[in-house]
Amino acid sequence: MSDLQALIEAAFERRAEITPRSVDARTREAIHEAIALLDSGQARVAERRGVGDWMVNEWLKKAVLLSFRINDNEIMRAGFTHFYDKVPSRFGDMNSAELAASGVRVVPPAFARKGSYIASGTVLMPSYVNIGAYVDTGTMVDTW
Repeated sequence: MSDLQALIEAAFERRAEITPRSVDARTREAIHEAIALLDSGQARVAERRGVGDWMVNEWLKKAVLLSFRINDNEIMRAGFTHFYDKVPSRFGDMNSAELAASGVRVVPPAFARKGSYIASGTVLMPSYVNIGAYVDTGTMVDTW
C-alpha cells in the first residue's frame, strides 16, 4: 500500500489543481483504489489500537477528500426519490442476488455511500452512512 499512499499524498499536495476534468488517470485510479479498500473493509480511516487509543490513517482521509474533487454531482435515482451528489450509493450497482449475498438489510430510506464498509449481519434502519465509515457485523444503524 505504500505506493498507493505516496500517490495519494502527492495528489493531496496539489489538490487545488485537481478537478473532474483535470485529474490525470493515474491519480484518479489511485483515489478509486483507496476508496475500494475502504468499501471492502480492507482499510480503515481510523483504527482502534486499544481502549481509547485510535490511529487515523491520514492518507485514507485525504483520499476521501480527493474523491470529492474528481467527481461532479450527478443524479442518482432511488425509486421514489432522486439524489444529486458526488458519491454514489454503496449498494446502487448491486442486484438482488448480490444484496442477499452481502447479508446486509437496508430498510428504506437508509442510504450508505460508496466507500463505507458495511459488514454482513448489519441492519441499516432509516439512516445515513458516510464514506469512510466502518460498520461491523451485528450492528443496527438507526438515526430516528
